Amino acid sequence: MRKLMILGAGISQVPLIKTAKEMGLYVVLLSRQGNYPGFSLADKVYYEDTTNVDKIVEIARIEQIDGICTTGTDVAVKSIGKVVDVLGLSGLSYESSQLSTNKWEMKKAFMEHGVRTSKFIKVENKEEAYRAFEVLSPPLIFKALDSGASRGIVKVVDASQADYAFEEVRKVTKLDYFIAEEFIEGTEFGAQAFVYDNEIQFIMPHGDTMFYGDAGVPIGHYVPYYLSNEVVEDIHNQIEQSTRALCLNNCAINADFILKDQKVYVLEIGGRAGATCLPELVSTFYGFNYYEQMIKAALHMDPVFHKQTSQPCACELLIAEKSGEIVKLENGNESHEDIIQISFDYEIGETISKFKVGTDRIGQIIVKGANLEEVLRRLEKVMENIKVTVR
Repeated sequence: MRKLMILGAGISQVPLIKTAKEMGLYVVLLSRQGNYPGFSLADKVYYEDTTNVDKIVEIARIEQIDGICTTGTDVAVKSIGKVVDVLGLSGLSYESSQLSTNKWEMKKAFMEHGVRTSKFIKVENKEEAYRAFEVLSPPLIFKALDSGASRGIVKVVDASQADYAFEEVRKVTKLDYFIAEEFIEGTEFGAQAFVYDNEIQFIMPHGDTMFYGDAGVPIGHYVPYYLSNEVVEDIHNQIEQSTRALCLNNCAINADFILKDQKVYVLEIGGRAGATCLPELVSTFYGFNYYEQMIKAALHMDPVFHKQTSQPCACELLIAEKSGEIVKLENGNESHEDIIQISFDYEIGETISKFKVGTDRIGQIIVKGANLEEVLRRLEKVMENIKVTVR
């Protein structure tokens, strides 16, 4: 029986774990201790921090794994890269994992390889935070280099907010520096892609539904995302250049873009699949099980990315406007062939947090339809029939 190591036991990793089990694989799961739903699904569990690279390598050797992967999180990617290199497995390299998880190294690589991105500087202290307003054009984004789920990202309009933004980022990062970059006024969107044997297998642009707090956080996505042929070609060029810049291979790609004046600017590129239901959208839109293909790639089992359909679909997170105890959680929707999934992460009586970052979610909705307009109407109707009360 082939043995797959999966890093992370959270709600984003649950479909990956379930798919691996359905494929007849032995699943070794690693995550720090906590109330995570993936633990009960695995064959063997190690309670370890997925960022502890040396420990993950040690366990991978002991278990003699055949492959390693994750989805929906950046924090485990460096450990995957190290295990891939040490054990000679299929996946992104340690060099690539470092470039794609440290936004300072990523931005430098982008500049060196001609990737279109915003201007930026390194910030190590408050003096440099204030200096950012002299060398860059505000508004700015102060951004932690080692976080996920949109944590440690603060939009700063003028220098009067520098102290607040500096402290907010430092609360999140484990590093002694972060970056300040120019905020590009435009339309934010993203793309999912996969590179295998040094060839990009597909690129799926998607529209984003955003929540705006300290910075924009995606809470939903939809496909197809209609763009001009020139912009689509630019997306392909930017992803190809980004893939070379970050040395990405044998991995999923999660791309964040800004479109301004019909030019695509790259915000970030991650060497893993996106969160917020994005693997489900890839599966629905193209007609293949994306989780299965990610696992096959990790095991070097010839993944197949046949694009048999182009099924319009959309997803959105259920979020709370305040923190507290859930006293009502009702789904008033009847079953319908176009409602793919309505799921809740919590039960009545449990405590939730006011939404700030991607992990502050109550559940998710995924729908499909004959065309994008119908899909978005369906999503709105489904949302209206869900009642969540927090006190």
